[in-house]
Amino acid sequence: HGYQESGCGDVPRSLAARSMTRKGEWRKAAGRILALAALVALALGAKAWSDTMGDPQVLRAQFVHKAMPRGAAPVRIALMSDIHVAGPDMTPARLTRIVGQINALDPDIVLIAGDLVSDKFLSTRVYTPEEIVTPLGKLDAPLGVIAVPGNHDHWYDMPGLAGELKRNGITLLANSAHAAGPLLIGGLDDDYTGRADLAKTLASMESLEGARVLLSHSPDPFPDVPNSVPLVLAGHTHCGQIGYPWGGSPATMSDYGQRYACGRVDEHGKSLFVGAGLGTSVLPMRLFTQAEVWLITLVAPEPRQ
Repeated sequence: HGYQESGCGDVPRSLAARSMTRKGEWRKAAGRILALAALVALALGAKAWSDTMGDPQVLRAQFVHKAMPRGAAPVRIALMSDIHVAGPDMTPARLTRIVGQINALDPDIVLIAGDLVSDKFLSTRVYTPEEIVTPLGKLDAPLGVIAVPGNHDHWYDMPGLAGELKRNGITLLANSAHAAGPLLIGGLDDDYTGRADLAKTLASMESLEGARVLLSHSPDPFPDVPNSVPLVLAGHTHCGQIGYPWGGSPATMSDYGQRYACGRVDEHGKSLFVGAGLGTSVLPMRLFTQAEVWLITLVAPEPRQ
């Protein structure tokens, strides 16, 4: 009977002790997991802040334009896009600072591929057309500054923006063309809102001389551009804005998915450059993408031997 009492008393105490030990282990494991999750969240937050608010990367490329006269001096194009002036991330003061950085690149011409303004879900400040455009008036390029409309510009106040662009000496092209030094710039109206008219733009270019360049907010018209216009510059996609760490992104706002989402594409004898833009849309955050400015140097073909 004593043996049974001892056994009956020890077994429950042993099970209870083991149960308490396991609960303690689970609590410690849960604490480690929560601490790790907090560290990951902090790291992602810091990365998102850096990607969103950091100075734009300057991406450099050279493009041999066969229509440039042999022996002609190179022409440096600074490509801006998707400025998206709105609080909290893209204030006029920040844009003024970025304009200074672009001027320091000493471009011959600045091309702006649309979306000057934004309508983020979490906007803390909406600015007037004057506040949005005035910093762009400080861009300094001997061949001028040329812009095309983006979808957000039309949704916001395109007439108001157009008036401010004109007052600041910036040429706005909407299915029209403009000669700038040795270049002939065709500017498409916004394709995303159905306003692009490629045929009208090409017809406008026919009456002018120069090495042809097409400026478009969206990259999607690229497949329909004839080889007589060998260079297309665009934005709109933000390179996904929120991307995967290994590259690519869940959304590009392009009918072609990742095909024309970011960077340089050489296809069928033509080249497309798609910039990641400067600001943000929908959410005031970038992650695993950075603001970009392209500096593309157009050079003439090598002299024939």
